[in-house]
Amino acid sequence: MKNKVITFGEIMLRLASPGYQRFSQASEFTATYGGGEANVAVSLANYGIPVKFVTRLPNNDIGKCAEMSLKKYNVNTQDIIWGGERLGIYFLEKGAVSRASKVVYDRAHSAISEIKPGMIDWSVVFKDVNWFHWTGITPAISQGAADVCLEAIKKANELGIIVSCDLNYRKNLWNYGKTVQEVMPELVAGCDIILGNEEDAEKALGIKPEGVDIKGGHVEGAAYESVSKQIMEKFPRCKKVITTLRGSINANHNSWAGVLWDGKRLYESPNYQITHIVDRVGGGDSFMGGLIYGLLSYPDNDQNALNFAVAASCLKHTIEGDYNLVTVDEVEKLMAGDASGRVSR
Repeated sequence: MKNKVITFGEIMLRLASPGYQRFSQASEFTATYGGGEANVAVSLANYGIPVKFVTRLPNNDIGKCAEMSLKKYNVNTQDIIWGGERLGIYFLEKGAVSRASKVVYDRAHSAISEIKPGMIDWSVVFKDVNWFHWTGITPAISQGAADVCLEAIKKANELGIIVSCDLNYRKNLWNYGKTVQEVMPELVAGCDIILGNEEDAEKALGIKPEGVDIKGGHVEGAAYESVSKQIMEKFPRCKKVITTLRGSINANHNSWAGVLWDGKRLYESPNYQITHIVDRVGGGDSFMGGLIYGLLSYPDNDQNALNFAVAASCLKHTIEGDYNLVTVDEVEKLMAGDASGRVSR
């Protein structure tokens, strides 16, 4: 497949307490790497899509280790720029049953937070590219990161590259003097594909969904038609709006589905019951990676594209770490209804 995708954002060092230990119990942490757009890139590379991840990393051993974690899965890192003093970190405490998971960020003054417009030559980066993906986490990091993200979107629009966005609202990150609604609408205006849930739409874009009930672990997919229509009206470049539907029964048991609005029809996926979650971090990113693959691989079949994204993300919940390390065959087997988990011999 010749489609080339670029993702742009921050990759961090992930330090997780073992098993289900609380931070206060842990005497050691498991070190891996991850971050929204990096996670999408790894998914796509696993599916055989040529993909580059663009970021700014500190030129030290930890920055090099982060790059190696991407190269291990065949993500192209040649356009990463080097500079700054540190890699951002996040600490993870996995929840269980009625106790929620916790994330603590330590990413102030990270290398990418100090990025500035002009540091990346997007005309070179976007050569022979037909898809650019970013998330709302990147412009939340700093004014510089927001400016570079806008710089990339404008160049992608100029070159006729498809632009996708996962709104990914993170309230704890918007602390550099700008509110999310002062920054995000201009960025989203340049997007062709928009992914986000009901909170993302309201907090980031000021679009309040109507008729949504997420109590008791149940989400009604048809209720999202309203917010999808509002997004398309506000951002006329947008061609598809996609929403993930997560029903949280408890920390280990979620329902999982998605809907896609193409301006005329609302597509709904099967609903999966994920009853023994191993790791839900990166679940939304695995959905986005599956969606991009699906839209590229099934260009005339939005239902298949949506179903692939949901099945891929369902499988991610069984894998430790941020990255979704599944194959196309494994996803398609689940799409076909084989959820037995029988040993493959």
